[in-house]
Amino acid sequence: MAQTASAFAAIDIPARVRAHDWRTVEQQLDGSGCAVLPALLTADETDALVRLYDDDRLFRSRVVMAKHGFGRGEYKYFKYPLPEIVTGLRTAMYACLVATANRWNEAMRIEVRYPDCHGEFIARCHDAGQTRPTPLLLRYAEGDFNALHQDVYGEHVFPLQMMILLSDPGREFTGGEFVVTEQRPRMQSRVEVVPVGRGDAVVWAVRDRPAQGRRGAYRVTMRHGVSRVRSGHRHTAGVIFHDAK
Repeated sequence: MAQTASAFAAIDIPARVRAHDWRTVEQQLDGSGCAVLPALLTADETDALVRLYDDDRLFRSRVVMAKHGFGRGEYKYFKYPLPEIVTGLRTAMYACLVATANRWNEAMRIEVRYPDCHGEFIARCHDAGQTRPTPLLLRYAEGDFNALHQDVYGEHVFPLQMMILLSDPGREFTGGEFVVTEQRPRMQSRVEVVPVGRGDAVVWAVRDRPAQGRRGAYRVTMRHGVSRVRSGHRHTAGVIFHDAK
């Protein structure tokens, strides 16, 4: 654990998050409901996060996807207190995304507004009985996949979430592409494969996003998943900003 902790010791997560081009991120989110933040974590940092998976003291539960019809592979939910880097990513990313979240809700005529501080939003979740942390690590082997889904855990849902790829595509695994779909009213679903490298983060809509039509904004329903891993092992970290019942 000491070696793992040292990999995170000197990271200024808020500064690293803020250094990204947030105008471009916002434009990508508005255009497709999905945006990539390149090189959010270094190779040493992704390796350190992967090593956390085997320390069961850090997690509240382990889910084997095949048992629940979710796909194949497994994941573990962190327990509180979260590792410092996970807390830092969750807090810093929320601060950069909350304005988009509130603007989206206004466009979709949803009354809910989110506070500027992530801690205040988590307190809202906990007051409603959503007290279980949702950040997680996922592990896939050859033949594993994640079926299309939405990460909704209760009444209080922050409309954006994040994934960080912790493995090197093409070297440590093949296949396993991150996929998002969108369903517009009275139209067939559109599918997009989002190319990411090791250490890259993807931000996308949890459930709905606004799209602009001739008569104003309307809701687009989104889902996400992972295609079949053809070889090797694929590890990712998921950061969801609301907690679960």
